[in-house]
Amino acid sequence: MKLEACRYIVVEGPIGAGKTSLARRMADHLNGMLLLEKPAENPFLEKFYGDIPRYALPTQLFFLFQRADQLRGFTQLDMFTHLTIGDFLLDKDQLFAGLTLNDAELDLYRTIYHHLRPQVAPPDLVIYLQASPYVLAERVRQRGHAFEAGISLQYLWKLAESYTRFFHRYQDAPVMMINSENLNFVDSQDDFDLLLQQIELMRGPREYFNRGA
Repeated sequence: MKLEACRYIVVEGPIGAGKTSLARRMADHLNGMLLLEKPAENPFLEKFYGDIPRYALPTQLFFLFQRADQLRGFTQLDMFTHLTIGDFLLDKDQLFAGLTLNDAELDLYRTIYHHLRPQVAPPDLVIYLQASPYVLAERVRQRGHAFEAGISLQYLWKLAESYTRFFHRYQDAPVMMINSENLNFVDSQDDFDLLLQQIELMRGPREYFNRGA
């Protein structure tokens, strides 16, 4: 796959996987525009991690409206005339909905989702970063964001499993699946160059890269 031919790349993965950091690094390297989710702006998120059943629906709907507005704004600016690199895939929002909402809330969410979803072309490439729940938990702890303080290891296990199932079925774009546990794309130029090389070598719709410790 030729990176210079791409117009829309998404870096995805559960919280703590490093998706935003990698998206920033790639945008800087490739002179691309950034399309980043904004979790700190969600007024329900900190409460959500402390009481998921109570705050799941407002948290989910806030993110849905926020992300749909972001994508709609970029579409109006004709985002695909220039490389855009994002750290969220709107289709993945339903992953969180299925994980946290009860049946009635999920029906409501899906109705709103289908009415709200902007018409956006699928990415040219999705980079899916994986890591064990223990590694995710340690990374979240190290960055010390107050709104993430209530995240439990149990929630991270469920989240990681849901991501795996989602991308096992996902077929709308080529996916490069990467075990990020022993890779540091921000601080290691060698690791970042290795990633770019793996993408350039990509020939099929789905490939997996894992470098041992």
